[in-house]
Amino acid sequence: MGIVIYNTMTRRREPLEPRIPGQVGLYVCGMTVYDHCHIGHARVMVVFDIIVRHLRARGLQVTYVRNFTDVDDKILRRCAETGLTLTELTERYIAAFHQDMAALGVTPADMEPRATEHLAEMQAMIRRLMDNDLAYQSGEDVYYAVNRFARYGRLSGKSLADLDAGSRVAVDPNKRNPLDFVLWKGAKAGETVRWDSPWGEGRPGWHIECSAMSTKYLGESFDIHGGGLDLVFPHHENEIAQTEGATGHPWVRYWIHNGFVNVIDAAGEREKMSKSLGNFRTIRDLLAEYPGEVIRLFILNSHYRTPLDFSRELLDAARAGLDRLYSALQGAGRAGAVLQPPPGPPDPESLTGSPFRDQAERFFAAMDDDFNTPQALGALFDLARELNRALGEGPGRVAEGVRVLLGLAGIVGLLGAAPDQWFKQAAPGAETAGPAPAEIEALLAQRTAARKARDFARADHIRDQLARQGITLLDSKEGTAWRRGQ
Repeated sequence: MGIVIYNTMTRRREPLEPRIPGQVGLYVCGMTVYDHCHIGHARVMVVFDIIVRHLRARGLQVTYVRNFTDVDDKILRRCAETGLTLTELTERYIAAFHQDMAALGVTPADMEPRATEHLAEMQAMIRRLMDNDLAYQSGEDVYYAVNRFARYGRLSGKSLADLDAGSRVAVDPNKRNPLDFVLWKGAKAGETVRWDSPWGEGRPGWHIECSAMSTKYLGESFDIHGGGLDLVFPHHENEIAQTEGATGHPWVRYWIHNGFVNVIDAAGEREKMSKSLGNFRTIRDLLAEYPGEVIRLFILNSHYRTPLDFSRELLDAARAGLDRLYSALQGAGRAGAVLQPPPGPPDPESLTGSPFRDQAERFFAAMDDDFNTPQALGALFDLARELNRALGEGPGRVAEGVRVLLGLAGIVGLLGAAPDQWFKQAAPGAETAGPAPAEIEALLAQRTAARKARDFARADHIRDQLARQGITLLDSKEGTAWRRGQ
């Protein structure tokens, strides 16, 4: 069938047909780096990570570009609050972003351009827009003339006649039209962050950076542009007006947007997560309580276009789900299977006669169908159950199940830990609860010695002591392993 994508621009599902066969150019709006990332940012990054992973698993060569906005009003306000320079502040939060993404298993983008490193490209695009009579200078500011771009509003479904200038667009007496947006901001008195330009010293507007950077690295037309649903208007709408207004031809073929994150409060009510409401949780706050894979699975349990409900109960459910997957791997390992990820994704056609073929086909069908991770995860859990049943069918069948499970899980970025290490992690919200690993290992050594001495009462006492502290022992001919929880 091939890969099908829901295109925000056309509001319908369309087969993916890259401009250049076998190659996909993908640009995603990244972080404005003035603070730590929250779970809403995590959703964007995880969603597009699995999109890139799946496209590559299907044999496509993907060039993935994700930017950093490293100068804007929020960043400058934070610099004033902290006393840090622009570089000091943005470098701090770019480093924090990379740490958070590594913990979530998000693979790095191929390119991570920064706005401050592409001023020449932005100024060149602004000049093209002025030459095309789509932009004008007012004082030391330069604005885009929205009413001169006939196709404005196609992505968001808004028309110029319907837009209320006072609702979402700041009214500025320097604009010819309240809907016009800034391309270049002239420096105000006292502002030290400024660059030279043909229109006077200043800095770029927010929208122009993505137009300039995406076209530099992916060309004036490319395949996929993505981001959160909140960027459809005005940011992505303005990007289209800028880029197509400058180049004179279509820019992006497919637009992909992920849904919002909702917080479930104590009363069970939903509200959109946002910094303005003060109800957001940073990724690193959550990582203090949950492994990164738990947060990742929690995100993937909802289709990327639907709202994502956030609650501890759902995070705990994701942890329990991962425990089931890792338990299947752990059982296979104890049956002698090598728990090593395969070099590439499994080919369902090579699984003729295998009990794992159905799950592999369902997984790929789900991911090909607009990256339907909930259905793909369902296939993974069914595969884990099939692997448990295969434990009595011999090492060859078990090894095959492990290869398929790890190969498919790798496409969605799961099962990256060794099962024994996974189960030794503390339970959510209980990082310091229970005995420390060194204490557990010492008790296991005592238990092993007691069993060798045939002091089974002592061995059972140690097992029961650990069980009361939430530690489960797993005896096999290879020795004894342990894990937290049942």
